[in-house]
Amino acid sequence: MNPDTLVTLDDVLSARERIGDAVRATPLVPAPWPVADGRPQMDAPDRIWLKCENLQWVSAFKARGAHHFVGKLSPDQRATGLITYSSGNHAQAVAFTARSFGVSARIVMPVDAPIVKREATVALGAEVEFVGTTSAERKARAEEILANEGGTMVPPFDDPDIIAGQGTVGVELVEQLRDRRVGTVLAPIGGGGLLAGVAAAVRGLAPDARVVGVEPQGAASMLRSIESGSPVTLDRVETVADGLKPVRPGDLTYRHARDLVDQVVTVDDGSIRDAVRWLFARRLVVEPSGAATVAALMAGAVEASVDGETVAVLSGGNIEPSLLIEWLGG
Repeated sequence: MNPDTLVTLDDVLSARERIGDAVRATPLVPAPWPVADGRPQMDAPDRIWLKCENLQWVSAFKARGAHHFVGKLSPDQRATGLITYSSGNHAQAVAFTARSFGVSARIVMPVDAPIVKREATVALGAEVEFVGTTSAERKARAEEILANEGGTMVPPFDDPDIIAGQGTVGVELVEQLRDRRVGTVLAPIGGGGLLAGVAAAVRGLAPDARVVGVEPQGAASMLRSIESGSPVTLDRVETVADGLKPVRPGDLTYRHARDLVDQVVTVDDGSIRDAVRWLFARRLVVEPSGAATVAALMAGAVEASVDGETVAVLSGGNIEPSLLIEWLGG
């Protein structure tokens, strides 16, 4: 796959074949609608659909891209050991994939990574090092390990094979809607790999659908990049959505967003908390990053489609239990 060109539907379909049953085909479930600031919306559909990647292996979509990337490596490349850097979900995905292939994994995580993500990554057998608080800091340390000790880097988002693997979410949701028209698909944005892959898949299967990316207001690197015409590095990020905090989108993910995505919107942390609570009331445990898409709909940043189905991708479910209890008021 050419690293300088956009991922295509054919690339995503090839990724799905390679991944096979190594990951789950997660459910697409309907949820009653409308909700906007607690008030009914006029001319709104009576439901939206939730693509539940919180029910994926490692409770996050990241298992898809990691398995596809590692599956394309030669046995000799895998045997050198896998290296990556991550705020948490990609860390677990690489650890899970390394265990599946019987190889080692060394992972750099931020010092403020949620305990639930730390413990899950270690439990999967990875060697974990905690460095800094930003994506740039942990990337620098991972690259230092690679240069000094060798191994194979598994990029968290800015790679065509990672993007193609994440795009299998988009193929699944379109197929699961069966003969229903796809109106709007929302995906959260961290580094942009999920949005890029979903956009590539949906554009190929449902070209008239609207694709929307969602970022926290305090970490809107993709929106700022699109507004500026090239990838932008933020001076700082601050949000409860720990998985959506890269200070800069990838070069390749930026090009996908620029060329394939209809709109990028932002949501505040209060709206994200509201969405986590709303989802929990429907028996879905979703982390702040995964709830950003529902937050955008609830806050009115994006309107649900009236002439097609609206799908919100719930990207992960790795929420700190103490945080969930706090937000639920218990």
